[in-house]
Amino acid sequence: MSIPPSLDKVVRRFAQAPKDLRVQALLQYARKVPPLPPHLAEDRSALEQVHECQTPFFLATSVQDDGTVHLYFDAPVESPTVRGFAGILYEGLEGASVDEVLAVPNDFYSPMGLGEVVSPLRLRGMGAILARMKRQVAEAAGSS
Repeated sequence: MSIPPSLDKVVRRFAQAPKDLRVQALLQYARKVPPLPPHLAEDRSALEQVHECQTPFFLATSVQDDGTVHLYFDAPVESPTVRGFAGILYEGLEGASVDEVLAVPNDFYSPMGLGEVVSPLRLRGMGAILARMKRQVAEAAGSS
């Protein structure tokens, strides 16, 4: 298993940051989550809820004919931690290939040092988001 270069860059930034700056960085990534495109905002039935998250969190993925993955996340702006997780995944995996997404280790975030600034329960939410995302991508790739 490996981490795509764009996600690895994010992981390294967090790992190298002092503990007190990791929370600030997480908040910055929360602002990087784009709004849902109109087709998903109007019909939310394509979004899957990640129940393991403490905050209502929804995601959808799409796989293009060329194998490019697109990610869509929805979480309240009042929930910066989970939005930060979504921002990290968006920054690191949006536009990646199916193989790159599926190869991401389930605990890729461990070296980021997030365990020092957020609760284990929140980290389980991050793992659940990645797991759902990978399942959706694998299903979409299998049907294309």
